Amino acid sequence: MSPRPYDGGKRRADAERTRERILDAASDILAEGGGPGFSLEAVARRAGVARMTVYYQFGSRGGLLEAAFDRRAARSRISAEAPAAFGADDPREGVRHVVSIFCDFWGADAAGMRGLNVAGDLDPEMAESLRARNERRRIGLRRLVERMAARRPAELTDALFMLTGAATYAALAPGRTPAEVETLIQDLAAGALDRLA
Repeated sequence: MSPRPYDGGKRRADAERTRERILDAASDILAEGGGPGFSLEAVARRAGVARMTVYYQFGSRGGLLEAAFDRRAARSRISAEAPAAFGADDPREGVRHVVSIFCDFWGADAAGMRGLNVAGDLDPEMAESLRARNERRRIGLRRLVERMAARRPAELTDALFMLTGAATYAALAPGRTPAEVETLIQDLAAGALDRLA
């Protein structure tokens, strides 16, 4: 009897399906509040895999959180549109585009984002990752502001950074549709530009 032929393509496809199932389970738990209930064991149970499978795929709780955030970003407009927005020829148009992209991102899965932020509060590795991601947004906004020759560039950058953050979106969302939240943030950003640019 000859050995079974090795099928690397099928094995990779199976591993990718397992990875997606784990990330789906992680996203579900995060949407339910994340926090202490978010663990490799809980995600493994939800995904129907062994804890070691989750560990081999992601390495740690922080690695799993990072992958969940990366997948969410890849499925949003951020990956495709943020570079163009931060590099827009017209900086004011760039700011409008950045506001739109991040409103869309924060509003697409508000419960999941809250869960990611709660998990970040409990996991130093994830907290550092979130801080680094936010810093990239601040740097992009600073570049837009610098091209405006703003009178008060530091204050304008801080204001735009605050307006495009998750906390601002979450604070304004209750009782408003996503379109209403974006309109309000766009108006606030335009006011900051008029006053500080």
